[in-house]
Amino acid sequence: MTEHHFYEPRHGHGLRHDPLNAIVGPRPIGWIGSLNAGGVRNLAPYSFFNLFTYRPPIVGFASTELKDSAANIAASGEFTWNLATRDLAEGMNASSATVAAEIDEFDLAGLAAAPSRLIAAPRVAASPVSFECRLTQQFELTDAEGAGTCAWMTFGEVVAIHIDPAMLEDGVYITARARPIVRGGGAGEYFEITGDRKFEMRRPR
Repeated sequence: MTEHHFYEPRHGHGLRHDPLNAIVGPRPIGWIGSLNAGGVRNLAPYSFFNLFTYRPPIVGFASTELKDSAANIAASGEFTWNLATRDLAEGMNASSATVAAEIDEFDLAGLAAAPSRLIAAPRVAASPVSFECRLTQQFELTDAEGAGTCAWMTFGEVVAIHIDPAMLEDGVYITARARPIVRGGGAGEYFEITGDRKFEMRRPR
């Protein structure tokens, strides 16, 4: 039997780079749009993001510390999620810059915003898919002993969905057609989802 590299995270990993976010990956990107109390637009990507339920659809992302997105959502109760694609990768990356709250990341990244229909938070106009979300829960994550971690979890119900018709074929959304990107490990690893790597399996009955 292979002898595995073993470590307890609280004592360090003993490797050149922390492998955790490379192991649990690639991870979908939570590209989150919001507004602050003064109406300034905010846009930021989060690599700890996913869809959690079908009915109602709930998405969530974790933010290390109570960053602008989480603070804006706590105050406004709403946000958008925007699909990050290969064509939008550079803009997505530009929107990750750490800047003051009064800086508009849409302008910073050179991205046009589109209005939502049911909420005030803006969407990325060029993104082929966007969700309009209303806050359902937000709380600080704790460790096994119950101590706060300074990481905040935000969940929202998807109340409206925008899909570019070009992503649909005979009423079916084609995942790879948008060329979505997902986060890998390291300082800047990403992967593009392409149709040539697709395989199918049906659940056993």
